[in-house]
Amino acid sequence: MQNELKIALIQSDLVWENPEQNKVHFSKKIESISDVVDVIILPEMFTSGFTMNASEVAETMFGETVVWMQEIALKKQTAILGSMVISENNLFFNRLLFVHPNGKIETYDKKHTFTLAGEDRVYTGGQDKLNVTYRGWKICPLICYDLRFPVWARNVEGYDLLIYVANWPKVRVNAWDALLKARAIENMSYCVGVNRVGQDGNNHEYSGHSAVYNVLGDKLDNIPENQEAIEIVTLSKLHIKTYRDKLGFLNDKDTFKLE
Repeated sequence: MQNELKIALIQSDLVWENPEQNKVHFSKKIESISDVVDVIILPEMFTSGFTMNASEVAETMFGETVVWMQEIALKKQTAILGSMVISENNLFFNRLLFVHPNGKIETYDKKHTFTLAGEDRVYTGGQDKLNVTYRGWKICPLICYDLRFPVWARNVEGYDLLIYVANWPKVRVNAWDALLKARAIENMSYCVGVNRVGQDGNNHEYSGHSAVYNVLGDKLDNIPENQEAIEIVTLSKLHIKTYRDKLGFLNDKDTFKLE
């Protein structure tokens, strides 16, 4: 078990509906990371941008991007995660892949599809949370719109790190900032959000605001807005234990059943 976990957040523009160019772009960024890191986090739909043209960009779980992620994880000896469009059983999913250094893949299908953009009409929503155990850390990865639903993220599993990958537009970025901080505080866990920058094919603007918050809601990063950036932050198990033991807030959480 590691007391510390070093994560790399990649805040980037995305090439609209072009998986090949996006992989080239991210390969260069990942190659530039000289630090030894434990986890590399990419944005939501990092191969295409947030598109409803699923058939144009979809890949399978045996496709080139999945192999690309496995190769990076092996070469860098780090986990890598991000979401992409996956086609499976004649359905489309906005699927997050958590790829371990040994090539093992764990997946999460976005539960809360974004009805405002019609995501619910194109993509099939998932039903199960993913809780990853990695180097002694319990990690819960979620996707974008999931951030607005605190019950889904509630820390009933005792996770240490909550991660959101996103294409969250500039016009509503104040909500992104507030909710990331709230999720950290209410769940007494680190909360990380990785968002894109730039403009997509639907002319939506994205300002980034990728961030890392500790269990007290303190912001730990210095990521510039409206710019591509790579930020490396070290998380501490001791920080979590100290404040959970001292404050005990999770011991008083409500019990509930999701239906």
